[in-house]
Amino acid sequence: MSQEATANVPDLDFDTSSARRHRKVRAIKDRIATLGIGIGGISVIIAILLIFFYLLYEVLPLFRSAEVEPWQQNGTAVAPYELPGGGKTLYLAMEEQAEIGLRLTDNASLVFFDTRSGDVVSEQTLDLPEGVGIRSVASISDARRLFALGLSDGTALVLRHDYKASYPEGKRVLTPEIAYPLGQAPIAVGDRPLDLLAANGDGDSWRLVGGSGGVLTQTDVELTENFLTGEVETEFDSQLLPNQSVKPTKLLLMPGKRWLLIAAQGGKLVVEDLQASGGASTTQVLTATTGEIRQFELLLGGSSLMLADDKGLVSQWFLVRNDQGSWDLTRIREFEDGGEALTGFAIEHRRKGFATVDSEGTLRLFNTTADRNVLTEKVVDGGVDHIAYAPRSNALLLEKDGDLQFWAVHNEHPEISWSALWSKVWYEGYEEPEYIWQSSAANNDFEPKYSLTPLAFGTLKAAFYAMLLATPLAICGAIYTAYFMAPGLRRKVKPMIELMEALPTVILGFLAGLWLAPFMELNLAGIFVTLIMLPLSILTFAFIWAQMPNRIRFLLPDGWDVTLLVPVAILATMFSFAIAGPIENLLFGGDMRFWISNELGISYDQRNAMVVGIAMGFAVIPTIFSITEDAIFAVPKSLSYGSLALGATPWQTLVRVVMPTASPGIFSAVMIGMGRAVGETMIVLMATGNTPIMDVNIFEGMRTLAANIAVEMPESEVGSTHFRILFLAAFVLFMFTFVVNTLAESIRQHLRQKYGSL
Repeated sequence: MSQEATANVPDLDFDTSSARRHRKVRAIKDRIATLGIGIGGISVIIAILLIFFYLLYEVLPLFRSAEVEPWQQNGTAVAPYELPGGGKTLYLAMEEQAEIGLRLTDNASLVFFDTRSGDVVSEQTLDLPEGVGIRSVASISDARRLFALGLSDGTALVLRHDYKASYPEGKRVLTPEIAYPLGQAPIAVGDRPLDLLAANGDGDSWRLVGGSGGVLTQTDVELTENFLTGEVETEFDSQLLPNQSVKPTKLLLMPGKRWLLIAAQGGKLVVEDLQASGGASTTQVLTATTGEIRQFELLLGGSSLMLADDKGLVSQWFLVRNDQGSWDLTRIREFEDGGEALTGFAIEHRRKGFATVDSEGTLRLFNTTADRNVLTEKVVDGGVDHIAYAPRSNALLLEKDGDLQFWAVHNEHPEISWSALWSKVWYEGYEEPEYIWQSSAANNDFEPKYSLTPLAFGTLKAAFYAMLLATPLAICGAIYTAYFMAPGLRRKVKPMIELMEALPTVILGFLAGLWLAPFMELNLAGIFVTLIMLPLSILTFAFIWAQMPNRIRFLLPDGWDVTLLVPVAILATMFSFAIAGPIENLLFGGDMRFWISNELGISYDQRNAMVVGIAMGFAVIPTIFSITEDAIFAVPKSLSYGSLALGATPWQTLVRVVMPTASPGIFSAVMIGMGRAVGETMIVLMATGNTPIMDVNIFEGMRTLAANIAVEMPESEVGSTHFRILFLAAFVLFMFTFVVNTLAESIRQHLRQKYGSL
C-alpha cells in the first residue's frame, strides 16, 4: 500500500470511553455468567448429595445392631426384685404394654404383677380338684395369650390371660383376667397323669394330645351353641395314639391340628400325622441332634419348629412337600449359640425371631428369615430359670435364683440382612430357597419377604427390552436424518420426533395397558409376522428402487426418497396381519398363544415384557434420537467434505469419519436413554402384571424398583422395616444410575480424547 493510501486510512481508537464501557459491561456479564453457571452446577451437586445423605439417613437404621439395657423408670434403671408370690414358676408372660407380668406357679396360683416394681396386682388360685396338681404346661399361642395345663388326674385345662383397660379419672388402669375358652371344668384327656401335653385350636374346634410314659391320647373337643337356648354343648372324642418306639420328652401340636411333633430322648424327633387315612400314623423318625433336645418350640405362626440341644446348637425345621407329594420335616438352617447349653428360650410374638440365654448368662437375639444374630451380650452370671418376651419385643423378663430382672430391648429391624436382601432364602411353605418380594399379607403370622433381587432384575429386564427396541431405531433414524435427509424434510421430521417426548408417560402406560396389551394378545401371530415382513419389505423395496432408471429415481429430490417408505411400511403391516391368520392356523393350530404355553411350556401373561419394551421404547426413542442427531449434525462439514474429496463414498465417510467423531455424543444419548428406562415408573406400573418374579421370558411381566416404590410407599408405615426397605430400593436405584452415569462419562471422555483430533 502506498504512503498516500496509508495516510488516508482513519485511525482506530480502541480506548475510547464507549469502548472501555463496553468492555467493562462485557466483563461484568462474563463474571455473572461464570458465577451463575458455577452456582448452578454446585447447587446440582449439593442437591444430589442431599438426596444421597437423606436416603442413607433412612436406610442406615436397618443395619443397626440390637441393644439391651435395664428398663428405665423415671430415668432410673429398674433393679432386680424378688419373685412376686410364692412357689416355683411354671409359666411366665407379659401383656401388650409390658406393664403387667404373669406367673403361673406349681401351687396353681396365677400371680399378676407390675413388671417394673414386682408389686402384686392381683392373684388367683385355680379351682382344681383336691389332690390334683399341675404336671405340665403347654404354650398354645403366645400371640393369643393361650396356654394349657396338664393335670395329675389325666385332665387338662385351657386358659387365656386377658387385660381390660379402664380410665377412672382419666388414668388408664389395666385389670387382668383369666378366661377359659373350653370352660372351667378340666377336660379328660386320658387315664394317666399328663406329664406331656400339646393343644391347639380356635373357636369351636380344639384338639389336645397328652399322656406319659410313651402312652399318648388324642382328645377332640367340639363346642356347639344351641341357637334356641344359647347354651354351649361340648362334645368329646378320644382315641389312643399308636405306641411310640421312643421315649417322648415334649409334644407340640401344629396349627391345623394335623401334625404332632414329638421330641424324644437321644435327640430323636418324631412326626405324627393325626389325619392320615386309617388313623394316626408315624411319618418320620429323625435323629435331629447328636445330643439331647433341651428346647422345643413353635415359631410364630406354628409353621416352623425351633429345636435346641444341650450343646447350644439351635436349628429351624418345617414341613416341605417332596416329589411324591407327601410332607417331610426338613432342617432349614442352624444358629450357632456359643457352644453352651441353653437355659432360656423365648419366641417373639409378632416376628420370626427368638431369644436365648446360655449357661454362661449370655443373651442372644436371632431372626430366622434373615438368618441373623442381632445381639450377643452377657446379661447375668450363669444361666436363667425362665425368660419371657414382651408381645412388642421391646422387653424381656429374666428369672434367676428367685429374682426377676426387667430388660428393655431395642431391636427395630432384625428381618434385614445381606442374605435376606440379595440371596435366596428358604421361606416357610416353599419347597426350596427362592428370591421373593412379598411385603405384606392378610394375617399376622406372615413371614416378610424383602428380597430386592427380583426388583433389580425386573428393572434391568424392562430397561433391556426397551433399549433393545429404542436404541437401533433411534440411532439409525438419527443417522439418516442428520446425514442423508434433505434439510427441508429434516426440519419437519426432527421436531415431530422430539414432540413425542412431551407425551406424558402415564398416557403411554394407559394405552399400553388397556389397548396395546390386549391387542398383542389377540394378534400375537400378526405381531411376529410384521416383525419379519416389515424389514424384508423395506429391503426389497430399496433394492427395487435402486434398480430403477435414473429418470424415475431422480423424480424425487435427493434426500426425499425416504418418504416412499411410509406407504411401504403401512402396506407391509397390513399384508402381515392379513396373512397372519392362515399362518397361525397352519403352524400353530389356530392359536399361537395357546401353542406357546402348551407346546413350548412358556407361560404367557397379557401384560408382559414385550408390551413394556414397545411402550417404554416409544418413550425412550425421542431422547436417544434427539441427542444422537445433534451429535452427528454437529460434526464439522469440512471433515465430511474432505473425506469425500479424497475419494471415500458417503457410507465410508459416515462410518470412518462422522460416527467416530460423534461417538461421545451417541454414547451419551444411549446412557441417558438407559437412565430414563431404568427410572421409568408409570409405564412399567400400568403395562406389566407388576409381579416381582425373576423370569427372562419376554411373555412374562416384572416389577421394577421404581414401580415398587410408587405402589407400596403410600401404604407403608413410617419408620417401619417396610418403609425403610423402600428407601433402600430408592438408594439402590440412585447408586445404579450414579455408577452407570459415572462410567458413561469416563467412557465419553475417553472417546472424546481419542477422536477429538479428527
